[in-house]
Amino acid sequence: MSCLASSPEQRRFQFSYEVIATEFPAGEAVDIYIPLPAEHAGQRIVDESLQSSLPASKGRESTYGNAYYHIHRPAGSNVPVSAKLSWTVSRNAVTASGSGDISPAEHERFLAANTLVPVGHAILAPIRDEIHNMRSDESPAATARAIYDWVVDNVEYKKVGTGWGNGDTFWACNERYGNCTDFHALFISLARSEGIPARFEIGFPVPLDRTQGNIGGYHCWVQFYLPERGWVPIDASEAAKHPAQRELLYGSHPADRIHFSTGRDLLLSAHNDSRPLNYFIYPYVEIAGQPWSEQLATRFTFEEVAAP
Repeated sequence: MSCLASSPEQRRFQFSYEVIATEFPAGEAVDIYIPLPAEHAGQRIVDESLQSSLPASKGRESTYGNAYYHIHRPAGSNVPVSAKLSWTVSRNAVTASGSGDISPAEHERFLAANTLVPVGHAILAPIRDEIHNMRSDESPAATARAIYDWVVDNVEYKKVGTGWGNGDTFWACNERYGNCTDFHALFISLARSEGIPARFEIGFPVPLDRTQGNIGGYHCWVQFYLPERGWVPIDASEAAKHPAQRELLYGSHPADRIHFSTGRDLLLSAHNDSRPLNYFIYPYVEIAGQPWSEQLATRFTFEEVAAP
């Protein structure tokens, strides 16, 4: 990633999400759910091309409003399933949304625990004590800043062994390392435990130091809510990786990403209510109505394009 001080405030790029042709158990019904990019003040979809080897439809999950592309292969068919989805995206740098109220439902939703994101748990107590001692005052704004600083200073970004990458607060507390999901699970647990609503967002990094190429995998980040500032963006894992960007990444998200979905413990179909999705960025598959644990082969690419 190039120096954020010279990052553009707005970019336009084409992003492609490809599911490589996959053979599934013969004759079984197959359902594949692929996330679609979000649209909001920081991100606008200018154009899209959605192609798949079988008919598909758009849908939306009910809790967070995440959109998806649903491909269905009926029972009795053996057709391999593939898809290539492309969008032209206008992406802005995102800053605090400004003062404003959120609905009671949003307030409750973004203060509640998730399966791997506890709220008010005893494992958080020693960290919360440290945060209380380091914050400048007892306000939510000072508390949120202290949480961010504590996480950036005390969690290491690395991918070693197994157990990291699940967005697991317990893992982050015990092991003090992980990837972006672990950093931000811990931030959200601490913020919600202090009565500060916080929401998880996931998508892909879109590099600033090249104009096209492959993207290896997802990235995630957080926004937390203060009545006087609205939704405030932070990226604790990138701040830990790039200390010079620490201040910029508290209160802004550069135009170096594409946002796909929000939230944890997601329900996409009537069949996954007993096993909600931890997060939704890669395809979710059901075979004969049962969740399929194997990960599909995928490819993600981008290309910078000129604004008209």
